[in-house]
Formats: sequence, structure tokens, C-alpha cells
Amino acid sequence: ERPVLLVVDQRQGMFFGSSHCNKSVLAAQLARLLSWSALDGGDKVGGLVFDGSQHREIRPRRSRRTVMALLSEIHHYNLALPLDKTAGAEAFANMLANLRRIVRPGSSVYILSDFQGAETENAKKHLYQLAQHTEVTAVACSDPMEKTLPRAGQNAVTDGSSRSELNTSSRLVRQQYRDSFDARQVQLRQMTGRLGIPVLEASTDQPPFSLLQTYYGNAPR
Repeated sequence: ERPVLLVVDQRQGMFFGSSHCNKSVLAAQLARLLSWSALDGGDKVGGLVFDGSQHREIRPRRSRRTVMALLSEIHHYNLALPLDKTAGAEAFANMLANLRRIVRPGSSVYILSDFQGAETENAKKHLYQLAQHTEVTAVACSDPMEKTLPRAGQNAVTDGSSRSELNTSSRLVRQQYRDSFDARQVQLRQMTGRLGIPVLEASTDQPPFSLLQTYYGNAPR
């Protein structure tokens, strides 16, 4: 009856997707699969859902009702696009601080996020402390368009409140964009590697169940 905590990122940046779904939906789907799998394996399931300005905690229990409560909270957050842009880079570190407060030593923790803000010093300190006493797995959610810009042309982009035009005709700009994404991924892997935290790469163009089968076989745990 190991406690398993699903930490689900529903910040504004997660509400982006160019393929089958947004990153926020991908994180929710993965959390659903992992939570039912953990309960089926006899573990206690709980979690923490956050959007950068607020969060909700579900204490781990070996109960279908608890899993349903967690999934209900994820669904609630998933339907409400967070509009608070003042959360800042420390939002991820603040989430980790809240997680440290509720997690018990020996727990298994899955963090489903795009890990924006994980590079701050506070976030690194909290991750280090978590890794000392729990089994942490990072599930890095991304979208193909975060890696590769569209081919040459004018593209309309918006952050939900303002709109502008993006010219992707420059091959150099497209390469710099790709290099920037690759650098962030390398930085995340280096940081988690030093802490012994495995990273699962999830993408919106890949079925969540297939991803977990790739890493865990027929019974994702």
C-alpha cells in the first residue's frame, strides 16, 4: 500500500496543443491511467492539481472514491483556462513546496508538467529534497509545434488576450527555435539525472496509453 501521488500541471502554458489535444488534456489522461493502475496494484492514490495561483490536494487513500475525487478535480481545472499571468516563474517551485508538505517518505510521485520554471534555484532545491525521500518520476509533456515551427509563411499567434503575426520564412529563425527547445530538454534531463529522477517524454501527438506501455509494459506502475 505505497502512497502514489499524481501532480498535475494545469497552468496557462499547458493549454496549448497543435495535434490531438492540449498539453493540459494529455497530463489529465496520463494521470487517469496512472491512478487507476496504481489502485489496481494495491497502492494508495492521491494527488495535487495546480494552475499557478491555486491548487487542490487529495490525500492518498486506497479507494475508488478517492481516485474519482482526484479525477474530478483534474477535470475541473482542465475546463478552466487560468488567466492569471502574474504567477511568474516561481509558480512551479511553490507547487513543489506544497507537495513537500503533504508527501510522505517512501511515496511514489509522478509530476505531469511541461516543467516551465523547473530551472529556478528554488525549484531545484525542492526537487532535491523530494528526491531524497520519495521516488519521483518526471513526465514531461510537450507539443510538436514547441519543437518545430511551421514551414515558411505568416502565422497568427495569440496568448489568449493579444494577437500578432509570426513570420517563419527564415530558416535561421526556425533552427534557433528548435535549438532553444532542445536546450531546455537537455537542461531538464541534466538536472533530473543528477537527482536520479527518470524523465518520460509525452507528446500530444502520441496516445497516452501507448506511451505508458512503452515504458512500463502492459501494467503502467
